[in-house]
Amino acid sequence: MNLNAAFIYQNINYVGSSFLFVIGLYTVLTHPNLIKKIIGINIMETSVFLFFVSIGFIQGGQAPILNLEGKPVLYVNPLPSALILTGIVVAVSITVYALSMIVKIYEAYGTIELDEIMKLRSEEANE
Repeated sequence: MNLNAAFIYQNINYVGSSFLFVIGLYTVLTHPNLIKKIIGINIMETSVFLFFVSIGFIQGGQAPILNLEGKPVLYVNPLPSALILTGIVVAVSITVYALSMIVKIYEAYGTIELDEIMKLRSEEANE
């Protein structure tokens, strides 16, 4: 195995989270459909969650539970996992809010395509 393949194999979580973030960003930037944009944002959020959980992982580490044996133990950092739980709650809340806004946009304009909404808004401004 050459150096690049070994590097990718050792850092597969970071490569995977970067790949997911790029997929989500591409979805947000290229699709005019508002639902697809929300899906892209959710993919980006998931990639950030994977990245932070990967940072806290230590090969050979144990859960940070009371050590009664007295031997030195390598622990996995629990802080990224705790922060991600908060991040998941915030992400779900933002998704629900965005979807409710899309419902209101659909009721007002009759479409969820951003190009058509902008066209309708420019026609309203010209009147």
